[in-house]
Amino acid sequence: MTAPTVLVVAKAPVPGQAKTRIATTVGDEAAAAVAAAALLDTLTTAAAVGWPLVVAMTGELSAATAHDEIAAALEPATVVQQRGDSFAQRLAHAHADADAGFGVVQVGMDTPQLTVADYLDAGRMVELGNRVIGPAKDGGWWLLGLPDPSAARALADVPMSQDDTLARTEEALGGDWIRLRTVRDMDTWEDAVVIAREAPISQLADAVARLESSRG
Repeated sequence: MTAPTVLVVAKAPVPGQAKTRIATTVGDEAAAAVAAAALLDTLTTAAAVGWPLVVAMTGELSAATAHDEIAAALEPATVVQQRGDSFAQRLAHAHADADAGFGVVQVGMDTPQLTVADYLDAGRMVELGNRVIGPAKDGGWWLLGLPDPSAARALADVPMSQDDTLARTEEALGGDWIRLRTVRDMDTWEDAVVIAREAPISQLADAVARLESSRG
């Protein structure tokens, strides 16, 4: 198979460790439930693309919310452990671990509203030798597609989770870029509610609905 590898960079949704900004609004258990739903939606869509799938995980999955469901969703994937001291270093190593010689299309678990078409659009560009990036509304990015995943080594010097992360990523890796559509990623409870409305048939939407009902 000559398709790019889909790389999902994920954190086990352990209460108290996952989605701490969401937890300030709804609590640790609820935030972990939202994170688990987003991860499950992401894995379902990524697997449906039909390309080689690698998931770079961090955290203790056995302690995570919905760990049995997540373990089942990981069965089609090759699971590797994240390596590195900073998030940027772990991203760079994950690209190297996922590289099968045909490029990598990488996403996180904060954009469960993505569709198979989003992956296919990025993958086609990567197959043609183009670098692809998906801008996030907060100044970061939600997808990184690299024909040569070794270029991701430059991510180790890019500050993440800042309002200029997108621009600094493009600058650090160099070259020309194709930008995809701009989407919202899920950092806060408000983000989760908005994304759930965008993707009403999803595990995230179900989780948000349950939490909104319980909160009155």
